[in-house]
Amino acid sequence: MIARPLEGLRVVSLATNIPGPLASARLFALGASVVKIEPLRGDALEHAAPAWYAQLCEGQSVHRIDARSAAGEAVLSRELARADVLVSAMRASALERLGLGWDELHAHHPRLCHVAVFGEAPPFDSRPGHDLTYQARAGLIAAPALPRTVLADLAAAERAVSAALAALLLRERTGQTTRCDVAIVDAAQDFAAPLLHGLTAATGSLGGGLALYNVYETAEGWIALAALEPHFIEALKALLGSDALDPATLRARFRTRTAREWERLANERDIPLAAVHSLGGDA
Repeated sequence: MIARPLEGLRVVSLATNIPGPLASARLFALGASVVKIEPLRGDALEHAAPAWYAQLCEGQSVHRIDARSAAGEAVLSRELARADVLVSAMRASALERLGLGWDELHAHHPRLCHVAVFGEAPPFDSRPGHDLTYQARAGLIAAPALPRTVLADLAAAERAVSAALAALLLRERTGQTTRCDVAIVDAAQDFAAPLLHGLTAATGSLGGGLALYNVYETAEGWIALAALEPHFIEALKALLGSDALDPATLRARFRTRTAREWERLANERDIPLAAVHSLGGDA
């Protein structure tokens, strides 16, 4: 088994915020060396979540330059000449101003693959937006509550990694390189498919419609139960000492112990049940 299949490959990232840096960190974990080029003001993520920023940049070379200056252009040109993959997260117009439109980029660096993360793919990439607005358009927000995570950004990051791997495979097989556009809004809409098709809707089988796939309050804390398969159901019956698994019975039974106690007992009997952890404040 090859633990670091991208060993020997180089990635240059011009991406700040979340999707691009997360994708670059994943490519680094797969063995690629990564050079992260930031504007002089740095990456906003460093100020918003410094520990996460440090984690995502760990092991990478980080340079802060003015890409429009002669010195900055020289640094960027030098790094791109040695790179296999460019990861960017800016509008097409900004790429053009930096001389990084695909035609010009490919002419100067014919072996370079480009993964371009946009809010929306061209020709709509000029529309402003962020994770919150992309999730809103995909139907993933239950207002007035804000999302618990930046799902659209995370989805786009994983899609960017797949795009980079596909581009490298194409180059290996054919010698051709390409630019892959990754639209955050498209990733959000794809991740909304379970809701769109009713699977995670309020009455859907994974949204609260099944007693055995649900959350329950205990004597202290909450638990998440996901006993869908027959062998899990039988194990749960044995644990509870009852064949009755209707919502009312489960609610009453689970209130007799704490979440931690139920988790321990479930682990002993191979039942998919976990205590609910609240990160960053109450739900």
